[in-house]
Amino acid sequence: MSVASPDESKSKLRLASLIGVLGVVYGDIGTSPLYAFQASIGYFQKSGLRYDDIFGVLSLIFWALIITVTLKYVTFVMRADNHGEGGILALMALAQRVAKSDKTRAALGIVGIVGAGLFFGDGMITPAISVLSAVA
Repeated sequence: MSVASPDESKSKLRLASLIGVLGVVYGDIGTSPLYAFQASIGYFQKSGLRYDDIFGVLSLIFWALIITVTLKYVTFVMRADNHGEGGILALMALAQRVAKSDKTRAALGIVGIVGAGLFFGDGMITPAISVLSAVA
């Protein structure tokens, strides 16, 4: 019976953490377009559903996801590093560091706190909506 080395155990733990993080991020991003698509199709059904309408809604959702993930997360958010910390409050701290005036720092603080509140609210409401849509 062999025992895994500490380096091998850390590697497996990092891989498991990476998969978990990807599941959280893309799981949350992936469910919202389903609700948007359902609501859009419901609107178009009332006025007569056409192929162009469905294709247009799918195209908007697809490109919004591609642009959001590629531009926002990959090129901007992933590069923000505040002494090993990440997230919206780390972005706020980095922006406040380069701000010139106290008014700008205060405004950035408010924007950061509001953004964190919106993120928290999204984390609270998304599971509830998922459960309700699964039941209904």
